Amino acid sequence: MSSLRIIVPVLDEAAAVPALLRTLQPLRSRGAEVVVVDGGSTDGTWLLASRGGADHVLVAAQGRASQMNAGAQGARADALLFLHADTVLPPEADRLVAQALAAGADWGRFDVRIAGDAPLLRLVGALMNLRSRWTGIATGDQALFVRREVFAAAGGFPDLPLMEDIALSTRLRRRGAPACLRATVATSARRWERHGVLRIILLMWWLRLRYFFGAAPQQLADRYGYRRRPGPAAAGVAVLAKAPVAGLAKTRLAPGIGAPAAARLQRAFTLDTLRTAQAAALGPVQLWCAPDAGHRFFRALHRRCGLALRSQVQGGLGERMRATAQSHFAQHPGLPLLVIGTDCPLLAPGHLQAAARALAGHDAVLIPAEDGGYVLLGLARVLPEVFEDIAWSTPAVLAQTRERLRAAGARWQELDSLWDVDEPADLRRFRELAPAGPVPGEGCA
Repeated sequence: MSSLRIIVPVLDEAAAVPALLRTLQPLRSRGAEVVVVDGGSTDGTWLLASRGGADHVLVAAQGRASQMNAGAQGARADALLFLHADTVLPPEADRLVAQALAAGADWGRFDVRIAGDAPLLRLVGALMNLRSRWTGIATGDQALFVRREVFAAAGGFPDLPLMEDIALSTRLRRRGAPACLRATVATSARRWERHGVLRIILLMWWLRLRYFFGAAPQQLADRYGYRRRPGPAAAGVAVLAKAPVAGLAKTRLAPGIGAPAAARLQRAFTLDTLRTAQAAALGPVQLWCAPDAGHRFFRALHRRCGLALRSQVQGGLGERMRATAQSHFAQHPGLPLLVIGTDCPLLAPGHLQAAARALAGHDAVLIPAEDGGYVLLGLARVLPEVFEDIAWSTPAVLAQTRERLRAAGARWQELDSLWDVDEPADLRRFRELAPAGPVPGEGCA
C-alpha cells in the first residue's frame, strides 16, 4: 500500500503537466501514488496526463475543491498531499512528510518559493511562510499534506470556488498546529508576472480580508478571475469503431507501419476513446461496431464492463451515422446524442462535456477537424439531412455539413478544431506530442 497519495487538480495545464509528472517519477519509484484530476480541459491536458506517468487520471466537476476531493476519494495511502500543477516538490518530499507525521503532526505544509526573477517575489514567499507560521493557516501554493483519516474527519475541502485551502486549514487547525516544513516547494511566478507583483499582493490581502469578514466566496472568485463552473449536461455518446483487424483498420497507416501494427493502433485508440467517453459521465455510452459486434475484441469489452454493443448497419458512413442517431433517439427521446469515432486521441472528456452543454441551446454542435471533416457531431434532435449527399473522407465534409444544417433551419455551434490520426504525418505528430506510455486503466477501457 502506498504511504502517500499526491493529488494534482488541473484545468488546461498542458504546458505544465508533462514536466510536473517527470519531477514526480522519483517519488513514484519509492511508492508514492500520483493522481491527476481534470476539471474539463480541452487543451491536451487529458492526453498528456494520461500518458505522462500518473497512476490515475480522473475527471471531476470544475473547481479545485471538488477536484481535490475526488482525488482523495478511495485513497488507501496513509497521507494525502495536494499539489498545484505549477508547483514543484523538493526531491525528498515523501520522506519529509513521513517524518513530520511520525513526529506526531496530523497535517502540514512546505515553505514556498516563487520561482521568478523579480526580487520582490522572494519577499512575497518569505512573508507567506511567516504568515503561515503565525496563523497556522496553509495555502494551496504550499503543498498542504494531511493524514487520510484526518482529512476525512474534517469533511475534505469545503465546496468553495476560492479560499478552500484557508477553510480546510481552519478546520484542521482545531486538531493542532500544522507542521511547517522548512524545505521549499517552487511555485510558478506566472500569475504574478501576468498581473503584476504588487497588484496580486494587494488583491490577495483584500480578498482574504473580505473572506474573514464573511464575503461570499463566489463573489471573491469572480473578482479573482476564476471561471464560474459550467452546469452539468446530459447526453448519450455513440462511439463508431472498426474491429482491430489487420487490413481493415487504419488502412492509410498500414503501408508505413504494417497492417498488424495498424490494427494494434486501432485497438489502442478505441480503448482510449471509450475511456474518454466514460470519464465524461454524460449518459449512456454505446459502442457501434464494424463490421459487426461479433469480433472477440468487442465481446471482451462487453464481458469486462457490460458495455452496450451495437452493430453498424451496412452502407456508407452517412447511412451508418444516420441509423445510429435514429436508434439513439428512438431509445432515448429528448436525450441529446454525441457521435464520435476513434481517430482523434486528443478528444478529451472536457470536449464531450462542452459539446453536451452546447446542445442545451442549439440543435447541433460540431468539433471541426483540421482536414476539413469533423471529429464530433452532436444532435439535440434527429436531423437526417446532415448525413445526406456528403462527400465523406474528403476536405468538403465540414462545409457540406454546414450547408445541410443551414438548409434544415438548424442552429448549431462549433467548438475549437482538433485533428485526426489518419495519415503517416498525423501519426508522427501524435507521437511527438504524446510519446507512447502506459495509460491509466480507469473505467472499462
